[in-house]
Order: sequence, then structure tokens, then C-alpha cells
Amino acid sequence: MKDVAARAGVGLKTVSRVVNGEPGVTTDTERRVQEAIDALGFRRNDSARVLRKGRTASIGLVLEDLADPFYGPLSRAVEEVARAHGALLINGSSAEDPAREQELVLALCARRVDGLVVIPAGDDHRYLEPEIKAGVATVFVDRPAGRIDADAVLSDSSGGARSGVAHLIAHGHRRIGFIGDQPRIHTAAERLRGYRTAMEDAGLPVDSSWVSLGSTEPDRVREAAAAILDGPTPVTAFFAGNNRVTVTLVRVLAERRQRVALVGFDDFELADLLDPGVTVIAQDAAQLGRTAAERLFRRLDGGRIGTERSVLPTRLIARGSGELPPEG
Repeated sequence: MKDVAARAGVGLKTVSRVVNGEPGVTTDTERRVQEAIDALGFRRNDSARVLRKGRTASIGLVLEDLADPFYGPLSRAVEEVARAHGALLINGSSAEDPAREQELVLALCARRVDGLVVIPAGDDHRYLEPEIKAGVATVFVDRPAGRIDADAVLSDSSGGARSGVAHLIAHGHRRIGFIGDQPRIHTAAERLRGYRTAMEDAGLPVDSSWVSLGSTEPDRVREAAAAILDGPTPVTAFFAGNNRVTVTLVRVLAERRQRVALVGFDDFELADLLDPGVTVIAQDAAQLGRTAAERLFRRLDGGRIGTERSVLPTRLIARGSGELPPEG
């Protein structure tokens, strides 16, 4: 700034006013300062500027897997809100590993992010209590925090699953299988609860052999599907606990050429172009991210607000696979 001031023949305060877009500078003076800035390649030191204000103008986003299509719109929405507030977003993947989640979160805190949006992998977040007390605003999204009181923005996993299974029942199915994620994961447990509730509402029994929770890796899902379809009481329909399970089930059913109905939780690309199109329970990933980020910045802006849990609705998109009647 001293070099810019000397070249333009003005004081440091005048340079500061021009750089920060403040009033009180004549058009001619602003032109000379800008010419000096361009000639010298001057760039404002944002780190020093925000540190003087006690903020770093950055937030962290910790999610399960950056490669998962569900998290793309969510991450983009958080970034858009951060940008509107003049903040930079730093993100990373936990790979569904609680130790990795904690490592990432604490690394972001060590870099003095102002706030965190966390899709939790673990179920014990007491390690975050000192950071929250120190002023790091934190909002959990998609799944709630474990063992601490913190803001959470969730989809209605149980209600969505319940409506998806009820849809299959309405189309004549009585033996419906459920393949989901690992049972320790909040969303997997909630979707299983919705499945069981829908079956109970209809007065239908649930054979334990129809339910399989575990890794969403294709080989595991394939094995589970084969066991359910080849068992003594094979199902006529599946409810899939997330988009990765749904995609694998689409492949399994196509390979086996079996006419089995399918409803999946989470929409996915090209689901409408398959034959039949895949019926899904869609959640608004972008709205989840936007709501969580807006909540975060309300906290950062100094609002004295209590912790809050927001539950966003899901919607059923019927495309054909969930409307197939049972054979025979």
C-alpha cells in the first residue's frame, strides 16, 4: 500500500478508501490510485483484513463423499450462500469414517474457520464442544449430531420411506424387501423405521429375510438382493435405502430379467430414462445445504437463537418401476 500511495502521490488512508470502495475520494484521485494498483500488481491482503475483524471469512463443509451425486447440489448450495456472505468454502470427505470426520473438523478449526456445516459420520460429537464454546458456529445436515445439542437440518427420512412403501402396497405388493445402508447411520435407521411402519399400517408381516442393512458397495447389495429373491418367500418389490443401493438393484433386476417393482430413496441422474423409469422418494439436497448454510450465517451474524432441528419434506416421483403390479 505504501508503494501504491507513493506512486499515486496520495496518503495510505486514501489508498485504503479506494481498495475498500469507501466514499470521500475524488474521481481523479481514484483513477490515479487505480492506475498505480494496476501497474504494481497490488492485491488486498484479505487474511490480514478479516483477522483484524476477528473473522477469517471462511467456513468448512465436511461430508461423506464428494463423489456421491447427492452431495453435489448440497455442496454447491452451501458455497452459494457462503459467497453471498463474502466467505470462502473449504470442504472435505469423511469417507463415512468417524475418526476421519473428527480429524477433518479439528483441522478446519485449527485453520480458524468461522463455522462448520457437518454431515456426520460418527455418533459422538462431544469433541466439538470446546470449539463451539470458543465461537465456531456449527450446523449438522442430513443427520443430527450425536451426544451434543446442535442445530440440524434433515430430510424426513422416515416419512419418505413410509410413503414409498405405502405406494408399493397400494399397487398390490405384500412381500416387500428393504436393502439399506449401515444401521448405525441415522438416515438408514430412519428409513428402515418408515418401511416397518408402512408394513405395520397395512397389517403386513415383515420376514426378517427380506431386510438387509450394511455397506452400499455393489457386491454386498448384489448378495443381499440374491438372497432375498432366491429365498423361500421371495419378494415382489424392493424399497432401496439410498441412490447407490437403487442403482445396483436396477442392474441386478435387469441381469436377472425379473419383473420386480422398485422404489428408491434419493433421485439420481437418468432415472427417468430407464425402462421403466425408476420411481423414487426425492429429497431436495440443494435446499438442505441452503437451509443449513443460512442457519450458520444467522449464528455468525450474532443472532441470539436457540438450537433448532428443521425437517424438510420429501416427495414421491412415480416413473413406472414402483407401479409394476406383482406377477401372478
